[in-house]
Amino acid sequence: MTKQLELFNKSKKQWEDDFNSSPSREYSFDTISGEPVDPLYIPQSPNDDFLDKLGFPGQFPYTRGVHANMYRGKLWTKRQFSGFGTPEETNARYHSLLEKGLTGLSVAYDMPTLMGYDPDHPFSEGEVGKCGVSVASIKDMEKLFKDIDLGKISVSQTINGPAVILLAFYIAVAENQKVPLKKLTGTLQNDILKEFIAQKEWIFPPEPSMRVITDMMKFCTKNLPKYNTISISGYHIREAGSTAAQELAFTLANGFTYVEYAMKAGIDIDDFAPRLSYFFNSHMDFFEEIAKYRAARRIWALRMKNKYGAKDPRSLKLRFHAQTAGCSLTAQQPENNIARTGFQALAAVLGGTQSLHTNSMDETLALPSEKAAEIALRTQQLIAFETGVANVTDPLGGSWYVEELTNQIEAKAEKYFQEIEDLGGVIPAIEKGYFQREIAQAASDYQQKIDKKEFIHVGVNDFVQENEEIEIPILEISSDVEKLQKDSLTQLRSVRDDNSVQLALKSISKACKNGENIMLPIIDASKKLATMGEIVGAMKKEFGEWQETSVF
Repeated sequence: MTKQLELFNKSKKQWEDDFNSSPSREYSFDTISGEPVDPLYIPQSPNDDFLDKLGFPGQFPYTRGVHANMYRGKLWTKRQFSGFGTPEETNARYHSLLEKGLTGLSVAYDMPTLMGYDPDHPFSEGEVGKCGVSVASIKDMEKLFKDIDLGKISVSQTINGPAVILLAFYIAVAENQKVPLKKLTGTLQNDILKEFIAQKEWIFPPEPSMRVITDMMKFCTKNLPKYNTISISGYHIREAGSTAAQELAFTLANGFTYVEYAMKAGIDIDDFAPRLSYFFNSHMDFFEEIAKYRAARRIWALRMKNKYGAKDPRSLKLRFHAQTAGCSLTAQQPENNIARTGFQALAAVLGGTQSLHTNSMDETLALPSEKAAEIALRTQQLIAFETGVANVTDPLGGSWYVEELTNQIEAKAEKYFQEIEDLGGVIPAIEKGYFQREIAQAASDYQQKIDKKEFIHVGVNDFVQENEEIEIPILEISSDVEKLQKDSLTQLRSVRDDNSVQLALKSISKACKNGENIMLPIIDASKKLATMGEIVGAMKKEFGEWQETSVF
């Protein structure tokens, strides 16, 4: 027996032991025709690089998935990105979706909240509750999660600049619900680097922003052991126009930067790395997206082990949430978006996602209507229970096309890593406009292909329907939302102890200045009914604000 075959058999036996010891869903994994399906398919004669490049699911380098039994044990968390109007309106939508089979919540905040402004700030005028839910205080957060047990549901929050404040509100609400912090599960999309690169929703300069993140990581590592402190996001990089390889490379480069900052802050890598998660786009090129996720897991595992010295297997496992591509949706013939979303969701599942959001067909026209959101959720349920793709661990493993694509994307990512390193790292590359220029060029190239019909976008540049009438229901946000949120804020300020609030805000500014961990004073200010805008103002006194310089 060759050494390679001996190692193969050893790894196979380990996988079998892990699989048999893992809990399995009570479900028939036979085909529709009644034929039995093995949990995993492998080559009869493995080649020399099988273990190095592929291996077994749940084993290093995790190309084939982070769990030995994948969806036979537990399906992905089914989320819908939801938020609009007042906290009360969004809470009603949450309850509706949970009744229809949603298994995790994902909070969409409005633009004033994302930028750290209260509803009564002049900059908030006309935007309150329009593109997400308006949350300005712990009282709003309580309304948002009314009658929802935070100890039993995973909650993802899409927020960046003021993420530390929304997390403080969330923690305070959980404590008021008597939920132990160690039971909280979910993810905070606290990836400020991608804001500087792509989405442009920042408040503080890069270095203070990184300081805030490391403070949160220290606090959550100690107090919220099941909570993902950072969802490192490639989604918005892709939405800005990047290629799949750029999305992967730039996102992982950001992830490695967070690892390095946390280690410099004195946090042991195996204490924080298991709670890092990723957030990727699932675009239209079906096999390219699947290969992207496989390459991501392999790159992460190799870097974490070989460069950063992680020893805990959980530190080596890249876990990710996927969302179908908003930029692929069309206002023309919006019903076609149902099919687009279905293909993209299937790619995410075949790529091994741990959590999934499916876009609604109407999102180029408005926030999702209740009916459109239900169809998007049903799309996930159809994939989970009717297609059979969840019955097999890594069903595309061994596909010559998929494996070659995986290798190609990995190689392209490595080239980008070298370019970023040559520029001095992620933050210097941001300051020099490297990412912005690369993404802008990719977006331009793609648009030219659309314009020249080198790429067909159905309903846009071909198969066009003239004089089309949109016949789907459209969600409208009442103009009363802004007044209601302003009135709520006025009421809150009338009942709180202003002296206590001002002392709490001074404590925040002091912590920012002295290098103390800012989490506890922000949680304290939240409980004393300080508002989002007030807390941001206290932080700005020491951190300042960031103004991007032109890169073109």
